[in-house]
Amino acid sequence: MIAVLWVTSNFRLSHAMNAQSRSSLRKSLRQARRQLPLSQQAQAALQLYHSISGQLYFRKAKRIAFYLASDGEIDPSLLLAAAEARGQHCYLPLIHPFRPDRMLFLRYRQGDLLLRHRWGMWQPALRRGALLHARALDIAFVPLVGFDSACSRLGMGKGFYDRTFSFRTRAGRRSPKLIGLAHECQRVESLENQAWDVQMDKIVSDWATYQP
Repeated sequence: MIAVLWVTSNFRLSHAMNAQSRSSLRKSLRQARRQLPLSQQAQAALQLYHSISGQLYFRKAKRIAFYLASDGEIDPSLLLAAAEARGQHCYLPLIHPFRPDRMLFLRYRQGDLLLRHRWGMWQPALRRGALLHARALDIAFVPLVGFDSACSRLGMGKGFYDRTFSFRTRAGRRSPKLIGLAHECQRVESLENQAWDVQMDKIVSDWATYQP
């Protein structure tokens, strides 16, 4: 845990969120999470499971979006397996086939075919009848690069999640519930929200749960 504490303390700074500083912060935080030992990654995934699996909002949800962890992201696969075992419908993001700046969500079951998309990450193979629009989800677990305790989120910079869930901001909707997942070492003192940023309802790390 010493490495995590050192990394966290070094990022407890405010950042002027121009394009250059956001890019630099992303690079530093991605490097920090990649450097976490595999044993610590596994422990973080287990702690994440214990923090969320018993929560009423999770147990009552019928349609839940997850993600496939990569690049050192905290892994929600234990939660996905638990949801599937209870009969909840689990979904993974899929780059929209006709609007490549947005995502759809596709019903996923363990063992379904996965393919790499143009950014090199895995996504489910497109199947008719399995697609779901983001509006129909109850919960979406959202990966992130950085966050603050007010639940502002710094993503990878491509804007997929912000564009996909922009309807929440426009319509003042509170559904689906957006929950960012992260390692605690990805927390910074403060992030300046951009006009297009979609606010998270919660952020859950391996150490704590944050709400705005």
